[in-house]
Amino acid sequence: MNIEQARFNMIEQQIRPWNVLNTGVLELLAVVKREDFVPPEHLSMAFVDTEIPLPGGQCMLAPKIEARLLQELAVHKHERVLEIGAGSGHMAALLAHKAQHVTTLEIDPELAALASANLRRAGVMNVAVVTADGAKALPVEGPFDVILLSGSVAEVPDALLTQLKPGGRLAAIVGFEPVMRAVLITRTADQGLVRKVLFDTVAARLRGFAEPTRFHF
Repeated sequence: MNIEQARFNMIEQQIRPWNVLNTGVLELLAVVKREDFVPPEHLSMAFVDTEIPLPGGQCMLAPKIEARLLQELAVHKHERVLEIGAGSGHMAALLAHKAQHVTTLEIDPELAALASANLRRAGVMNVAVVTADGAKALPVEGPFDVILLSGSVAEVPDALLTQLKPGGRLAAIVGFEPVMRAVLITRTADQGLVRKVLFDTVAARLRGFAEPTRFHF
């Protein structure tokens, strides 16, 4: 596989046509080596438009989903970021290049160790990987400028929304198959919340989050 050609094709044929037009995001996708965060047995899938299996039944989000969420969050260099679901560490690496500091929570100890090792090899120094259940009381101090759920949930817990600073943004993929929606929730200066639907998609569930019934009688 010609890795650089595959990376170019991913950016130009998958990501740019999906309304990811921010130059900084597109350039970052060429800098952060996605293949370094993909399990060796799935290296051939590194640049394919699909989720990539990870240990413990988890997945890396598809490249265009990661890129679009990164663009919509519009992270700045002075901001602190919380990610729920470290996975292989790839999304944390992308966020780290934009932020002052990233804390990423991973419920699976094996994945937390994998993410830590991948980030260390990639030379990403401003990320803390914490083994913890992001659906429960947070083991780190907020509030945060940006929160990202790197996987889908039935609904965003209020406890996470309270961790947003004024002007802070939370992105998550919410709902049930066959159609989920990526949403961006922004906390306003008067402590209100503004919710914006970004796009329809489907993504693997984050572990630990509640699954309320879809039916009401």
